[in-house]
Amino acid sequence: MENIKFTRNGQTLVLHPPRRKDFSDVHQLMKIRHFLETSPFPAVGASIDGGHILVVIDHRTARIYRTDVHGTVPHLIVPFDRNGTGRHLHYVENDATGQRKPEQRSFYAAVARTLRNAENILIFGCGTGASSAMDQLLVELRENHQDIARRVVRTVVVDEPHLSEDQLLARARDLYAEFDARR
Repeated sequence: MENIKFTRNGQTLVLHPPRRKDFSDVHQLMKIRHFLETSPFPAVGASIDGGHILVVIDHRTARIYRTDVHGTVPHLIVPFDRNGTGRHLHYVENDATGQRKPEQRSFYAAVARTLRNAENILIFGCGTGASSAMDQLLVELRENHQDIARRVVRTVVVDEPHLSEDQLLARARDLYAEFDARR
């Protein structure tokens, strides 16, 4: 059997394959854990430099693409989840009064930090109003990052769960082509 190789951000860990079908050897598990804890991870909110940026946002994640680069890989920003359960940005506690819980501002601030060097920003999101992460991001930008808010060229409500990444990027490129033609 071949060795098993884990690669993360340019660092590699090579392990001998387990005798059984899973990793149950404590020593091997500790090597994996140490590798994950010590390998560098891109800074949260690391800035994207460039021209046409697409933000696809919902209450679970923000994916940020450079639309002027084909084969682009999104920067992914995920809100802090204190329970580790993969919940939305707002939490419903056991003692909830039926009122909507406040959004996590830190998530939107991290998205804003990522956009600080973008030239033009297009935002795709689902829904409108208080239930829309896109609208919440716009509030954050207008209140705390006016320079970034001025670079938002358009917001578009999309049926994001039913669109592929390629379809989202194609739509963004079409909208940017219209934007460039008007300038």
